[in-house]
Amino acid sequence: MGVLPAKLCLDPQRRVRLSDVPLISAPPWLGLDRALAGWQARERGGCGALVADAGTALSLTRVSAAGEFAGGRLLAGASLQLQALASGTAALPQLPVPPELPADPWPQATASAMAAGVLRGLAAVIDQAWREARAEDPACRLWLTGGDAPALATLLGVEASPQLALEALVALRPA
Repeated sequence: MGVLPAKLCLDPQRRVRLSDVPLISAPPWLGLDRALAGWQARERGGCGALVADAGTALSLTRVSAAGEFAGGRLLAGASLQLQALASGTAALPQLPVPPELPADPWPQATASAMAAGVLRGLAAVIDQAWREARAEDPACRLWLTGGDAPALATLLGVEASPQLALEALVALRPA
Protein backbone atom coordinates (compact mmCIF):
# COMPACT_ATOMS: atom_id res chain seq x y z
CA MET A 1 0.00 0.00 0.00
CA GLY A 2 1.34 3.42 -0.89
CA VAL A 3 1.77 6.69 0.96
CA LEU A 4 -1.35 8.83 1.28
CA PRO A 5 -1.26 12.34 -0.24
CA ALA A 6 -0.52 15.01 2.37
CA LYS A 7 -3.62 17.08 1.50
CA LEU A 8 -5.95 14.12 2.06
CA CYS A 9 -7.71 14.81 5.36
CA LEU A 10 -8.46 11.52 7.06
CA ASP A 11 -9.37 11.04 10.68
CA PRO A 12 -6.34 9.33 12.29
CA GLN A 13 -8.70 7.65 14.75
CA ARG A 14 -10.22 5.67 11.87
CA ARG A 15 -6.90 4.47 10.45
CA VAL A 16 -6.69 0.69 10.30
CA ARG A 17 -3.52 -0.78 11.71
CA LEU A 18 -2.24 -4.34 11.72
CA SER A 19 -3.35 -4.68 15.35
CA ASP A 20 -6.94 -3.90 14.23
CA VAL A 21 -7.10 -6.93 11.95
CA PRO A 22 -8.33 -9.97 13.90
CA LEU A 23 -5.81 -12.28 12.26
CA ILE A 24 -4.40 -14.51 15.00
CA SER A 25 -0.59 -14.58 15.34
CA ALA A 26 0.00 -11.94 12.67
CA PRO A 27 3.71 -11.06 12.92
CA PRO A 28 4.51 -7.34 13.28
CA TRP A 29 6.27 -7.25 9.89
CA LEU A 30 3.23 -8.55 7.97
CA GLY A 31 1.91 -6.03 5.46
CA LEU A 32 -1.50 -4.63 6.27
CA ASP A 33 -2.77 -5.53 2.79
CA ARG A 34 -1.79 -9.19 3.29
CA ALA A 35 -3.38 -9.28 6.75
CA LEU A 36 -6.62 -7.73 5.51
CA ALA A 37 -6.93 -10.04 2.50
CA GLY A 38 -6.01 -13.14 4.50
CA TRP A 39 -8.45 -12.38 7.29
CA GLN A 40 -11.27 -11.54 4.85
CA ALA A 41 -10.68 -14.69 2.78
CA ARG A 42 -10.96 -16.84 5.90
CA GLU A 43 -14.05 -14.93 7.05
CA ARG A 44 -15.81 -15.23 3.69
CA GLY A 45 -14.86 -18.84 3.09
CA GLY A 46 -15.22 -20.13 6.62
CA CYS A 47 -12.20 -22.39 6.13
CA GLY A 48 -8.45 -22.20 5.67
CA ALA A 49 -7.30 -19.86 2.93
CA LEU A 50 -4.40 -19.27 0.60
CA VAL A 51 -4.45 -15.73 -0.75
CA ALA A 52 -2.41 -15.09 -3.88
CA ASP A 53 -2.07 -11.32 -4.29
CA ALA A 54 -0.73 -10.97 -7.81
CA GLY A 55 0.54 -7.41 -8.07
CA THR A 56 4.06 -6.01 -8.39
CA ALA A 57 5.06 -8.87 -6.14
CA LEU A 58 3.23 -12.17 -5.86
CA SER A 59 2.51 -12.64 -2.19
CA LEU A 60 1.11 -15.92 -0.99
CA THR A 61 -0.50 -15.72 2.45
CA ARG A 62 -1.82 -18.77 4.28
CA VAL A 63 -4.46 -18.51 6.99
CA SER A 64 -5.56 -21.56 8.96
CA ALA A 65 -9.18 -22.61 9.41
CA ALA A 66 -8.91 -21.22 12.95
CA GLY A 67 -8.04 -17.77 11.54
CA GLU A 68 -4.32 -17.88 12.33
CA PHE A 69 -1.56 -16.54 10.09
CA ALA A 70 0.12 -19.72 8.85
CA GLY A 71 2.97 -18.27 6.79
CA GLY A 72 3.56 -17.16 3.27
CA ARG A 73 5.85 -16.70 0.33
CA LEU A 74 6.93 -13.72 -1.76
CA LEU A 75 8.31 -13.57 -5.27
CA ALA A 76 8.51 -11.17 -8.17
CA GLY A 77 5.17 -10.58 -9.86
CA ALA A 78 4.56 -10.46 -13.59
CA SER A 79 5.55 -6.81 -14.06
CA LEU A 80 8.85 -7.24 -12.21
CA GLN A 81 9.65 -10.42 -14.10
CA LEU A 82 8.91 -8.80 -17.45
CA GLN A 83 10.93 -5.74 -16.46
CA ALA A 84 13.87 -7.97 -15.50
CA LEU A 85 13.68 -9.79 -18.83
CA ALA A 86 13.64 -6.52 -20.78
CA SER A 87 16.41 -4.82 -18.81
CA GLY A 88 18.59 -7.90 -18.36
CA THR A 89 18.73 -8.94 -22.01
CA ALA A 90 19.66 -7.13 -25.19
CA ALA A 91 16.88 -8.32 -27.45
CA LEU A 92 13.72 -8.61 -25.34
CA PRO A 93 11.16 -5.78 -25.35
CA GLN A 94 9.54 -3.95 -22.47
CA LEU A 95 5.90 -5.10 -22.31
CA PRO A 96 2.89 -3.22 -20.99
CA VAL A 97 1.54 -4.43 -17.69
CA PRO A 98 -0.52 -6.17 -16.70
CA PRO A 99 0.30 -8.59 -19.48
CA GLU A 100 -2.49 -10.28 -21.38
CA LEU A 101 -2.57 -14.05 -21.44
CA PRO A 102 -2.00 -15.20 -25.02
CA ALA A 103 -4.59 -17.63 -26.35
CA ASP A 104 -1.85 -19.87 -27.72
CA PRO A 105 0.01 -21.67 -24.91
CA TRP A 106 3.09 -21.86 -27.18
CA PRO A 107 3.27 -18.47 -28.91
CA GLN A 108 5.79 -17.73 -31.63
CA ALA A 109 5.99 -13.96 -31.18
CA THR A 110 8.54 -12.82 -28.58
CA ALA A 111 6.23 -10.54 -26.57
CA SER A 112 3.50 -13.20 -26.38
CA ALA A 113 6.07 -15.84 -25.41
CA MET A 114 7.29 -13.59 -22.58
CA ALA A 115 3.74 -12.98 -21.30
CA ALA A 116 2.83 -16.67 -21.58
CA GLY A 117 5.99 -17.77 -19.79
CA VAL A 118 5.68 -15.33 -16.91
CA LEU A 119 1.94 -15.80 -16.34
CA ARG A 120 2.07 -19.59 -16.67
CA GLY A 121 5.09 -19.65 -14.35
CA LEU A 122 3.22 -17.66 -11.71
CA ALA A 123 0.17 -19.90 -12.10
CA ALA A 124 2.39 -22.97 -11.58
CA VAL A 125 3.83 -21.45 -8.40
CA ILE A 126 0.34 -20.71 -7.07
CA ASP A 127 -0.94 -24.16 -8.02
CA GLN A 128 1.97 -25.86 -6.24
CA ALA A 129 1.49 -23.74 -3.12
CA TRP A 130 -2.24 -24.51 -3.12
CA ARG A 131 -1.53 -28.25 -3.39
CA GLU A 132 0.87 -28.00 -0.45
CA ALA A 133 -1.66 -26.00 1.60
CA ARG A 134 -4.41 -28.55 0.85
CA ALA A 135 -2.10 -31.38 1.93
CA GLU A 136 -2.24 -29.81 5.42
CA ASP A 137 -5.84 -28.59 5.19
CA PRO A 138 -7.93 -30.32 2.47
CA ALA A 139 -10.65 -27.65 2.72
CA CYS A 140 -8.20 -24.78 2.10
CA ARG A 141 -9.59 -22.39 -0.50
CA LEU A 142 -7.57 -20.36 -3.00
CA TRP A 143 -8.27 -16.62 -3.36
CA LEU A 144 -6.76 -14.51 -6.14
CA THR A 145 -6.47 -10.74 -5.95
CA GLY A 146 -4.28 -8.07 -7.51
CA GLY A 147 -3.84 -6.73 -11.02
CA ASP A 148 -2.72 -10.03 -12.56
CA ALA A 149 -5.48 -12.04 -10.89
CA PRO A 150 -7.85 -12.18 -13.90
CA ALA A 151 -5.24 -13.80 -16.18
CA LEU A 152 -4.11 -16.17 -13.42
CA ALA A 153 -7.70 -17.07 -12.53
CA THR A 154 -8.20 -18.23 -16.12
CA LEU A 155 -5.15 -20.47 -15.91
CA LEU A 156 -6.05 -21.85 -12.48
CA GLY A 157 -9.76 -22.28 -13.10
CA VAL A 158 -10.82 -20.23 -10.08
CA GLU A 159 -12.58 -16.91 -9.61
CA ALA A 160 -10.65 -13.70 -8.94
CA SER A 161 -11.58 -11.63 -5.87
CA PRO A 162 -10.14 -8.20 -6.68
CA GLN A 163 -11.83 -6.37 -3.78
CA LEU A 164 -10.79 -8.70 -0.93
CA ALA A 165 -8.71 -6.18 1.06
CA LEU A 166 -11.26 -3.40 0.51
CA GLU A 167 -14.04 -5.69 1.74
CA ALA A 168 -12.00 -6.28 4.87
CA LEU A 169 -11.65 -2.51 5.41
CA VAL A 170 -15.40 -2.09 5.12
CA ALA A 171 -15.98 -4.99 7.54
CA LEU A 172 -13.60 -3.44 10.08
CA ARG A 173 -14.75 0.18 9.61
CA PRO A 174 -18.32 -0.06 8.26
CA ALA A 175 -19.19 3.62 8.73
